Amino acid sequence: MAGCAHYAPKPLDERPAPTDVATLRVSAAAMPMPALRHHRFDPGDGLDITETAMLAVANNPHLRVLRDRLGVARAQAFDAGLLPDPQLSASLDRPSGSDPALTHAFGLGLSMDLGALLTRSARVTGARATQRQVRLDLLWAEWQTIAQARRLFDQVESLRAQQQRLQREATALHGFQGTLDQALREGNLDYAGASAGLDAVANVRNRLADTTRQLDDAEHALRLLLGLAPDAPLHLTGPAWQPQPTMAQVKAADAHLARRRPDLLALQAGYAAQEAQVRTAILGQFPDIQVGFNRARDTSNVYTSGISVGLSLPLFNRNRGQIAIARATRQSMADDYRERLLSTRSDMHRLLAVLNTLDAQIKAAQAHARQLDRAGQAATARWHDGTLDWPTWLTIRASALDADLQLDDLRQQRATASIALETLLGGDWSDAGRADVAANQRMHNTDGRP
Repeated sequence: MAGCAHYAPKPLDERPAPTDVATLRVSAAAMPMPALRHHRFDPGDGLDITETAMLAVANNPHLRVLRDRLGVARAQAFDAGLLPDPQLSASLDRPSGSDPALTHAFGLGLSMDLGALLTRSARVTGARATQRQVRLDLLWAEWQTIAQARRLFDQVESLRAQQQRLQREATALHGFQGTLDQALREGNLDYAGASAGLDAVANVRNRLADTTRQLDDAEHALRLLLGLAPDAPLHLTGPAWQPQPTMAQVKAADAHLARRRPDLLALQAGYAAQEAQVRTAILGQFPDIQVGFNRARDTSNVYTSGISVGLSLPLFNRNRGQIAIARATRQSMADDYRERLLSTRSDMHRLLAVLNTLDAQIKAAQAHARQLDRAGQAATARWHDGTLDWPTWLTIRASALDADLQLDDLRQQRATASIALETLLGGDWSDAGRADVAANQRMHNTDGRP
């Protein structure tokens, strides 16, 4: 009884999510990437992009669920290695006659299922491979969470910059709208002539409202990813994450892709677990054997001892259905792994092409935005001194605003594509990350196995 497990209730946790980031603690040593392990978590001065990713890994609710599943997989691996308990049987027979020579009969038996011992090795191998698969799936989910945190960080910062730019434009047009309203009241301008100015002011206000709504959505998504309360303040600081992998680094990562990407490694572990399932199913076609030892006494007071052997006759079933299912599942998993490899390499080359295109677009957009900013400043000066009409001034300002917002959008698109490429290649391209890749490659043998 001392070795038995005991029941203890565990109530559900209904505590609200934290609102103060400064009270949270994150262990850098437990982070899954070098760029995070070499960074000190100090949210007192705001969250930079690395601290945001660290908090997401440590506090994301979905990752907590996956870590619980890893605990379940460990328990299943432990269960697969346990030996089956022997079976004890006992019987007592009382004679119904009145013959004094008769006595009570009894029987004792101790038996063991040898079939479970026959498949134990395959079951343990499969359970351990499944545990490894769950652990690698958790690591891949952590990598994706890091990428999502970096993407949302950049999106929030970009939308905040766009909001500030639109707010400055709305402030600049506020005085012009007052002049326009006064001209309409005094009859110096009719509504047909003022429509262009009214449309320009309304357009800026509408774009500001749309950007504010998008910013609210992005901040809400970031708080949810970080496991924070909906009203928790988000003080973000520092530059965005802009990895710059070279072509040589991309080729090196591609060559070692199947040994670095956690999801591919998880598929390999799942395939190994299914191989064990096939082996278990094949072993299951042999007769199930039970061996026992018996001790008995009959009603005439004669004692007997013996053994018992029981086995199933493989005449009809022979476990053929389970063998077919296991083999078909194994083939499906092999094809799934092949499809994942092909799609990963295809997405990788697509993102490389996207990044090259965006780099050229950003370079051209920067030059165009600088020219229009100078044109807008000159137009404002000329409009104030009366040498430029206000419709032309509004047109130039609108063009400069469009160029600035387009540049921000292109930069955000590039950040999203570069983060996605970094995740596809299986790692990060910071200095610490590149050093970690080199160290991992030195640990591989000549046959490519870790």
